Amino acid sequence: MTPTKTIVTTGTAGDALANPDRRGLLKRAGGVAVAGAAVAAGAATFAAPHVARAADPVTWRMQALWDANTTPMKFEQVFADRVKELTDGGFQIQTFTAGQLVPANQAFDAVRAGAFQMMKTFDGYEAGKIPAFAFTSTIPFGFPESDQYEAWFYELGGLDMAREAYGKAGLMYIAPTVYGQEPIHSKVKITSVAEFAGKKGRFVGLASSVMGAMGVSVTPLPTAEVYSALEKGVIDIADRGDLTANLQAGLAEVAKFLILPGVHQPTTATSYVANKAAYDALPAPYKAALATAAREVSAALRQHNVVQDVAALAKYREAGVEIVELDPADIRASRPKAEEQWRVATKNDPLATRILDSQVAFMTQLGLLG
Repeated sequence: MTPTKTIVTTGTAGDALANPDRRGLLKRAGGVAVAGAAVAAGAATFAAPHVARAADPVTWRMQALWDANTTPMKFEQVFADRVKELTDGGFQIQTFTAGQLVPANQAFDAVRAGAFQMMKTFDGYEAGKIPAFAFTSTIPFGFPESDQYEAWFYELGGLDMAREAYGKAGLMYIAPTVYGQEPIHSKVKITSVAEFAGKKGRFVGLASSVMGAMGVSVTPLPTAEVYSALEKGVIDIADRGDLTANLQAGLAEVAKFLILPGVHQPTTATSYVANKAAYDALPAPYKAALATAAREVSAALRQHNVVQDVAALAKYREAGVEIVELDPADIRASRPKAEEQWRVATKNDPLATRILDSQVAFMTQLGLLG
């Protein structure tokens, strides 16, 4: 589907949007208070010349990863609303939940073929085909802070390398949404990385090989089977989702220990990805609006989760779950073993190797490695 062409009065608005500064944003999405990033540059945006629209607005469809009425899905609507606002109503994105347009595992090919224009995805799903995606989604035992991971994207060339990876598939990587850990739920108390050895666990993607290297017998179960697998003792430990999602799924009933941080997925990036032909047809200010709204929502969701996680942890404790925190020194000492698996995951692909080299150099500078 080719979007309607628009006419732009000047490049000033696009330039202002393309280089957003940190700023405050307060919106509401389905009852969720969103504190994010938008006032200072937002003021500059509205002071700049408006986009002159053709009679018909550009309308895109975007399928997200999330189910209806979940917190992440509400933030995808915030993203769409912000794009509309930044373009004075000229660019509208219709949001669809997981599976509404195509089955989730078909979204990559559907967007590439132009069945719809955009998706919110987790790059790791396609890492088997494109090794670079293993490192633009999450890095087991990697960056412990979301701001560190996001800094790699925006300050150290990660964004360009992610776009290079998607460009080979005929897609346009717009920007990541970067947020924090997914915890490990356990039926037994684990107080050190060494104690993962000999346990049966559910992990997927790169986490499977890294946790396997730590001695875990890994079973890549579907998310929907995690509760029953823990309940029946098929597995001892499990990755599933974030703290709140797992609480809502009832994992406090079947796993009485919560291991933090979730070393298998200490920070996470999901991605806004568009059909390249549709993206190339957009005027510059509309492209910039996508980038700006994406970065604002990344900060907004992360800040929302900071508040939400505090409440979730209190509820876990009320349910009799013991919170176990791993020693940062222990985690740091385990990174070299994890790095060996990172190297294997590159499959000697030049771009994947370049991405990992860049991340390892930054982790070394941060004192996480070396």
